[in-house]
Amino acid sequence: MALPLVVGVDGSESSLQAVDWAVDEAARHELPLHLVHASRWERYEEHLPSFGTDRSAGQITAENIVAACAERAALRNPDVKVSAEVLAEDTVLGLLGQGREVFAVVTGSRGRGALAETLLGSVSLAVAARAVSPVVVVRGGEKNRAGALRRVVLAVGDLVEGSAAVRFAFREARARNAALHAVRSWRRPAHPHAGQSPLEREANGLIYEEQAASVLSEVLGQVRHEHDDVTVHREVIEGPAHRVLLDVSEQADLLVVGALRRRDHTGLQLGRVSHAVLHRSACPVVIVPQQV
Repeated sequence: MALPLVVGVDGSESSLQAVDWAVDEAARHELPLHLVHASRWERYEEHLPSFGTDRSAGQITAENIVAACAERAALRNPDVKVSAEVLAEDTVLGLLGQGREVFAVVTGSRGRGALAETLLGSVSLAVAARAVSPVVVVRGGEKNRAGALRRVVLAVGDLVEGSAAVRFAFREARARNAALHAVRSWRRPAHPHAGQSPLEREANGLIYEEQAASVLSEVLGQVRHEHDDVTVHREVIEGPAHRVLLDVSEQADLLVVGALRRRDHTGLQLGRVSHAVLHRSACPVVIVPQQV
């Protein structure tokens, strides 16, 4: 049986965009869609009006949110099987609990205030940093969210982050009939050796570029033979990794980033690059955990 695609919803505009994206994703992969609203509404009951029923005002509000989102999903694609659930628990813990045997957990970007379009909300960040399943944060422009650019970007980091993210990126490219752009950044030393000529410095730069290209080939080689039908473009780009990825995200439908999950560590587990793209990517981002 196909694993479900889980979406955290709260009625905000950001979560509605996440629902729309998830419906399209579920249709591509022929997955069931499960909508989840998790909230500790009992903490705020004294501030909410009473409706004189056996159900609390908070529960009624939560049920209305998931019902509206389920209707929105059905209108967008009636062929996608949709279920919904209300959980009276912490939002982050509720979504993490759902995300153990799922295709992915999907959230909105949930930014607030004047920088709402760039900064990531605390719930989405916490789920992306702790989940054992892939987590998609839906953000970016309409064309990027709609998959109109036919371009999936795979951020190629260290080898240990490897195969899970690579396989996810290949599956996405195939399902979207899109090209896969595998990107690895490289940088020259900040302080070149004293006495080096410009020609020597350029030669050293080529060494670092070649090393990046070698890592790129090795990472892709792990699974490339399983996906011969996917068009792959390899890009080795000079610059800080987070800046390179933010630039390429502007012309991408999805940015796939690997993240290590250490079994003996229970806190947030996100590197600096993952943190940066989750906050500022111009397209949806998926964090794919790799257990070590």
